Amino acid sequence: RREELGLSVRRAAQLAGIAYDTWRRIEGGTKKVHRPNVAKVDPVLGWAPGSAIGILEGREPIPIREAEEAPGADISRRPVADIDRAVRDVIQLATIATASGLTADEIRELSDRAVRDLKAAGLI
Repeated sequence: RREELGLSVRRAAQLAGIAYDTWRRIEGGTKKVHRPNVAKVDPVLGWAPGSAIGILEGREPIPIREAEEAPGADISRRPVADIDRAVRDVIQLATIATASGLTADEIRELSDRAVRDLKAAGLI
């Protein structure tokens, strides 16, 4: 992402207020960087807070952009896989809490069906 923005490592580190070597370690994927320093990467790369830490944990970043209709506000879009997973988790938990006698496979099928229906309706 840094390269897409035309930033050198040195310039990106300066903008983030962290050392050049710290930025290099973060880009290298090491988890041996203080989390507050990793968090400083997000605004430089145009990501929602927590995105850089999420990458180190195997997740995708959440890009943000300024909302044209509300100056000073940002808009972020979660990756589709995150939304699908979150919807499935909520449905599974709700099903477990309210329905008795369903097998794990039936709960998974119910969750998958709900995600398909929500997508077909354009809600996710």
